[in-house]
Amino acid sequence: MLVRLRHDLRVPAAVNAFRRKNRFTQRLAGLVLLLALAATFARVQVASTPAFPSQVARSPLAHAPMRLIGPAPNQWGRDDLGIYESGNWAGYAVVGNAFTEARGSWTVPSVNCRVNPNGAASFWVGIDGWDNGTVEQTGTESQCNGIELVTYAWYEFAPKTGVTIKNMRVTPGEDMEAEVHYNGSRFVVTIVDLTTGKYFRTSASVPRAERTSAEWIAESNGYSGLPDFDAVGFGKDFTRATDTNAATDATTSGPIAAFGKRVQVAILGHKDADEAVPSFLSFDGSSFSVTYWNP
Repeated sequence: MLVRLRHDLRVPAAVNAFRRKNRFTQRLAGLVLLLALAATFARVQVASTPAFPSQVARSPLAHAPMRLIGPAPNQWGRDDLGIYESGNWAGYAVVGNAFTEARGSWTVPSVNCRVNPNGAASFWVGIDGWDNGTVEQTGTESQCNGIELVTYAWYEFAPKTGVTIKNMRVTPGEDMEAEVHYNGSRFVVTIVDLTTGKYFRTSASVPRAERTSAEWIAESNGYSGLPDFDAVGFGKDFTRATDTNAATDATTSGPIAAFGKRVQVAILGHKDADEAVPSFLSFDGSSFSVTYWNP
């Protein structure tokens, strides 16, 4: 029940006199309060509004091979794909032998850091890591550092730690293309910003590499899981790249779907909740998206 309190609108003269004497003081106090609230609001806006990158993180966050939770319920109604739940990966992989190339493209997504101020997501292309302990990879990171979004390019020859590419500024909305190539003795990683034309290339020997898979992945590697990246598109349907999202092994060379029943799908989830889920492949068997699901 809403109860209306009745007030006597007649104000005694003594009270009016007191108010007149203190009106200036009250107005001054009110002005100070408004300025304080405005400053607080400005700080909240800076902390909660997604920002374009203003700095490079001091060191890249660690990436890791796929952490398998187990087979995922096949909600797609297909038995020609291996669908698995992972603790850190969402996307596609193909398995085989003696992989020599993986190439792909994606658009750097906009990220809402208000949902998870310490979350981080990496988007990359690589060889290995699906069922072994090494990953030869390069990609971009979208990291919420507690205040704002920081994005940067990186490469990694796991189990060695990743390396930030400091001379390559990355901004949400830019199209990226990357390739990992094995030349018989070394892995060569190349990443290109198709929007600005900048690129980076380096190589390394990875003696333990088995070359048994190739991947196109959105990875959770933040201290508290993924940030809200809405959705990220991989492949030519979303980027200006052509002949992308493809791989080569000892028997097959072509887009993801060319590997048939050797195509694997990773759904990122935990505690019986999906956190990031890939779409079906496009009609040409190459492009797909990964959508963030707020758990």
